[in-house]
Amino acid sequence: MQTFVTKNENETILLGERFAKTLKGGTVVAFFGGLGMGKTAFTRGIAKGLGAERSVSSPTFAIVNDYGGNPHLYHFDMYRVESWDDLYSSGFFDYYESGGVLAVEWSENIENALPENTIRVVFERGSADTERIITIDGGEEI
Repeated sequence: MQTFVTKNENETILLGERFAKTLKGGTVVAFFGGLGMGKTAFTRGIAKGLGAERSVSSPTFAIVNDYGGNPHLYHFDMYRVESWDDLYSSGFFDYYESGGVLAVEWSENIENALPENTIRVVFERGSADTERIITIDGGEEI
């Protein structure tokens, strides 16, 4: 387990970019943390690190955004997923089988469906409003 402290959004993006260098296709990265904790900023860094050129935004209404990259990055928002039917209709399992990297916000809602080797990333507020404590459980050392 690795723990990092970022002082602002830019540092969170840079940490995500460094983290991306450790990822391989077929990896699920599950994000845990409340609203405004930096999950989308971290995903911006992952996208940059994987060479994706599309703009990263929260997939709240789309459920999944496809950013391209090498390997391909798929960004999920499971906030509104409340059942196995919802999860299946999101295409989660199809995307997983595609060999891309899945970055999954609100993983709390699908924890029982996450693969065993999922990398878990927990976001917590630090001592300042913009400071984040980011704990990564699984995967390679950054």
